[in-house]
Amino acid sequence: MKEKRSYLGGLMHGIGTLLTGMKITGREFFTKKVTEQYPENRNTLEISPRFRGRLTMPIDENGNNKCTACTLCEKACPNGSIKILSQMVTTADGKKKKLLTDYMYDLGDCMFCQLCVNACPQNAIEFVKDFENAVFNRNALKQHLNVPPTEEELAQYAENAKQAAAKAAEAAKQAEAASGNDKKEEK
Repeated sequence: MKEKRSYLGGLMHGIGTLLTGMKITGREFFTKKVTEQYPENRNTLEISPRFRGRLTMPIDENGNNKCTACTLCEKACPNGSIKILSQMVTTADGKKKKLLTDYMYDLGDCMFCQLCVNACPQNAIEFVKDFENAVFNRNALKQHLNVPPTEEELAQYAENAKQAAAKAAEAAKQAEAASGNDKKEEK
């Protein structure tokens, strides 16, 4: 229900509300401004530490990625913006391991939820504060983040696999010969 005021009471109420509004405006007039003059202030731009701009895969001092191709980040991504291609290779000591051949990231599909970064046990991926990602072609947003293995590395892994297969065949022959000797002794 609306309160009935006299003419003078209504005038005083109007002046009171006007002064309240002017007080708020005056207080805001003297506070520090937060408007960023982008792009003129690119060098002094302050970005929040929690900002997520673009996914990257940092490399170590030897130029290698930390990624082990475990695909946990790919499985954690709700949009499917990460695709990992890997292959099994043989190391110099004869052990098999997964080798990351391609780490594809689609910035256009990413919703910057950071679930992939949280899922990575090797800390191989991280978000950086790069936010200028405007392009004219959507295909330019599809990025390959890893350093691919060189042809020499792949050739070395193939040679390691051949050597491991030869050692396994030799061990199988020795085991067969030993079992053949055991059968002769039993007779």
